[in-house]
Amino acid sequence: MKYRCLIFDHDDTAVDSTATIHWPCFVEYLRKFRPGMDCTLEEYFLKNFHPGFIEMCREDYGLTDSDLEVEVRYWQDYVKNHIPTVYPGIREIMEREKAEGGLVAVISHSFDYYILRDYAENRLPKPDAVYGWELPQEIRKPKPWAVYELMKRFSLQPSDILVIDDLKPGYDMAKAAGVDFAAAGWAYDVPEIEKFMRENSSLYFRTVEELSAYLEE
Repeated sequence: MKYRCLIFDHDDTAVDSTATIHWPCFVEYLRKFRPGMDCTLEEYFLKNFHPGFIEMCREDYGLTDSDLEVEVRYWQDYVKNHIPTVYPGIREIMEREKAEGGLVAVISHSFDYYILRDYAENRLPKPDAVYGWELPQEIRKPKPWAVYELMKRFSLQPSDILVIDDLKPGYDMAKAAGVDFAAAGWAYDVPEIEKFMRENSSLYFRTVEELSAYLEE
């Protein structure tokens, strides 16, 4: 086993969700609460990549703290009735890691209960730990707190861990924690994101199959 612990992001890393759920929900929210404003899928990916969803909402759409509370509730109601599909090959990677005695964890900007629901619905192995949007903002990804917590909880060294994530907050978190990072490039075709990830990540995988082959080396 190459790593004792694989830390997966959730959206657009383990499951195909932004294009099918989160972006349509945000567009629907804008049409209802910010008439005349819109957001393309590429813009949504780019802004979530950097500077992040909260910053995008504040800077580009003028959402206040109370507006953000409404947006989050709107998103929660939407996600309740929409379950994303796992990317082909992800289940096999997770099952192999667990079968070899390794750990599968999730550090994500989704809520933990939706992550667990999606894992169950897609027949993925139950993760050993989940840290999501429910964490206070001051310790939420991209802060490295959850990685350190995993290290303490399971007696892990930095060399034991690989973070697999499609966006910059995951990269920033892994870099701050001093653990390996693998950029997941299979969810989108956005040149600006791919360029950053290829230039700054020692590991970049365009497909799940490439990640799987690397882990089996």
